Amino acid sequence: MYLVQVDRDKCEGCGECAEACPGSVLGMVDGKAEVVGSNDDCLGCETCVTVCPSGAVTLQEL
Repeated sequence: MYLVQVDRDKCEGCGECAEACPGSVLGMVDGKAEVVGSNDDCLGCETCVTVCPSGAVTLQEL
């Protein structure tokens, strides 16, 4: 299982992570990325981390 987290202070609101997430774990809320799905749906692919230009998204294996 993986834990996806978004630092809203670092998030620039580009939406790249939300668009790239194959598990639909991330979405946009009030112009910022946020975990909107279940962390159980995270595939651990780290695509969200890779595409985030501001380094706001982190992924941790539990």
